[in-house]
Amino acid sequence: MSNACLMVPCRIGICTSPIELTSSQLIVSEIFPAVVVKTLLYPGAIANALIMRTSIPSYNNLLSAYNFTNVKQAPSSTDIQYLEVLAGSYLSVAGAFLGLLKYGRVSLFGTLIILWGLLKEAILRKPTNISSLKTVYIYPAMSIAVVSAFSSVRKDVRRLIRSCRARRVAKIPWSSSKSKRK
Repeated sequence: MSNACLMVPCRIGICTSPIELTSSQLIVSEIFPAVVVKTLLYPGAIANALIMRTSIPSYNNLLSAYNFTNVKQAPSSTDIQYLEVLAGSYLSVAGAFLGLLKYGRVSLFGTLIILWGLLKEAILRKPTNISSLKTVYIYPAMSIAVVSAFSSVRKDVRRLIRSCRARRVAKIPWSSSKSKRK
């Protein structure tokens, strides 16, 4: 059983999570040094090692464990083809870090854009062009990401409704006391 939530062709071959897709792009674009990318990947590498009951990869060999060593030589044609998935991956990773600060719902929009891109590819894919390297898969674990993203919004909606009710209840005694004064 795989612990992936999606499978998308990318520069390293097949990326199985938004963090892998984002990390491959960060390495290619050289926006951040490799140390930042390793820092992004290491918690997931530890979790994968615990789930798969394998040894934890060393921090120095992390890029080779994820097959990011020759990512710069790979063609960029798949990046353009799966642009929605790539943009959604960026938003999901950024939303995860901003979520630590309670700073909005960026990861929800990222997850929805990823789903839109994957479903669009699955619906518009022509049967003659299917190859094992170019197929897109959505695993059931992706539904967990969507449910958790929507549940975080649900808490905010409940808080908003409670605050509106409290304001309305607070205004009623003021208006009734005005009518008694007249």
